Amino acid sequence: MAEGLNRVMLLGNLGADPELRVTPGGQAVLKLRLATNETYLDRNNVRQERTEWHRVTIWGRRAEALGKILQKGDLLFIEGRLQTSSYDKNGEKRYSTEVIANNVVLPGAGRGARSEGGRAESGRPEGAREAGSAGRGVRDTSEPPFDEFAEAGATAGSGGSAGGGDDDIPF
Repeated sequence: MAEGLNRVMLLGNLGADPELRVTPGGQAVLKLRLATNETYLDRNNVRQERTEWHRVTIWGRRAEALGKILQKGDLLFIEGRLQTSSYDKNGEKRYSTEVIANNVVLPGAGRGARSEGGRAESGRPEGAREAGSAGRGVRDTSEPPFDEFAEAGATAGSGGSAGGGDDDIPF
């Protein structure tokens, strides 16, 4: 039987300043609230807007770096996976779903040097940068803590200029 695929891609704005904490084991964890917006026409052909809120968790050195630079309102592109947990509240079982991010891109936030074709040194569109790069055109190479693809030897999301990577993001 084939394995399933648990992949989420979100483009939205931070609804609040992120919360950076450290686990008792010394691991950094960053909690975000991301808002994605959708517009549609209702039955009366009146344009309506719907906002969906997502809880996002980022682990490790990437969490530490992002905790220093992110603030409410920032535009983020997040790739990750869904994780659901359960808990009891007043004797009733409840469920909570969050996105565990393994790739974060800050579109429009770069300060990289401009080169031919309107791209920064990193090969990304001018103004886009990856988490932890601080606008230097350098990719944060810290490994995501729960990246099941890394264990299988896959190169998806590994970035770089050797084909594929982050330049294939459709936005």
